[in-house]
Amino acid sequence: MADDDQEKTEDPTGKKLEDARNKGQVARSKELGTAAVLISAALAIMAFGGMLAESMVKVFQTAFVMSREEVFDVNLMLKNLGIMGWLLFKPMIWIMGFITLAALIGNTLLGGMPFSWEAARPKASKMSPIQGFKRMLGIQAFVEFIKSVAKVLVIAGVVWFVLQWKFAEILTLSMQSIPGSIVNALDMLQWMLLALVCSLIIIVIIDVPYQIWNHNKQLKMSKQEVKDEHKNMEGSPEVKGRIRRLQMEMAARRMMADVPQADVVVTNPTHFSVALKYDSNGSGAPKVVAKGVDEVAMKIREIARHYDVPVMQAPALTRSLYHTTKLGHDIPEGLYVAVAQVLAFVFQLEQYRKGKGKRPKPVVDDLPIPDDLRY
Repeated sequence: MADDDQEKTEDPTGKKLEDARNKGQVARSKELGTAAVLISAALAIMAFGGMLAESMVKVFQTAFVMSREEVFDVNLMLKNLGIMGWLLFKPMIWIMGFITLAALIGNTLLGGMPFSWEAARPKASKMSPIQGFKRMLGIQAFVEFIKSVAKVLVIAGVVWFVLQWKFAEILTLSMQSIPGSIVNALDMLQWMLLALVCSLIIIVIIDVPYQIWNHNKQLKMSKQEVKDEHKNMEGSPEVKGRIRRLQMEMAARRMMADVPQADVVVTNPTHFSVALKYDSNGSGAPKVVAKGVDEVAMKIREIARHYDVPVMQAPALTRSLYHTTKLGHDIPEGLYVAVAQVLAFVFQLEQYRKGKGKRPKPVVDDLPIPDDLRY
């Protein structure tokens, strides 16, 4: 079972993929970039070849049609060099710009354009002859060899097909007059070049899915690695349990600190205790400032008696308040009347103790509690 857990059978998680990307480890296809450059070069020559040819003609005219005075005039020679350079610059900037754009797109289409200092940092393993020898004999090297053989076979097949397709036209070039034969030859070469480089698309269609599959395969994780990553991200159950206990203890301490400010504590009397506070300047409804069961309930009653907070037995009301009201929230509207009777008794009892009234009648457990709020 332990061996099964160590097998890398799980797909990489989002975090694993993101970490690999930050390290510069993404799926790449060299064939896609190569094909993009070559195809764009063929298209650029077809699109701007005429402009380049016209510029070349003007360059030849400038370079080879010169008078004797122009040959010996150094300043004029430098001027002509500038003119010839500018004549070639205009078509070449279009061709090179087109190829550069295609190279950028082709090399970033798969895997994007992440930059990582870690990937750029020199590594001893990359300079080690032993590691290099292992890479030469590894599976990846074998795959690259198969791809190279496939490229040769595909290109050779396309060359044979193109030559068969254009063979008759090639033979007729010798019977054509100049410059018509040159123009036709160049046009034929352009289309043959385009057909040849487009053959690389076959390799790209095979290589791109393989690179994606191989990248995911290298990043596959074992079940234990997935569990460990989940623990690191979410925290182990033991740590989370301890945090919850600490949070509950902190909340209990804050809750106990509010008990002395309560107006009354109602009890079950053995299992539940709920401390109520009525602030006439607040929302107008009594709030639950503390509540608990068993040991917490006993502690609430203990603190209440220590600070002379009235403690009353009202089992049904106590259970209803405990189950329906969150700590620090107003009591439900359905319990207003019952809690009002309890608070009225407490205020009357306080007046009686001060000698300002008759002893109030004790509140019994027949307080008006709606059926939907009874527990």
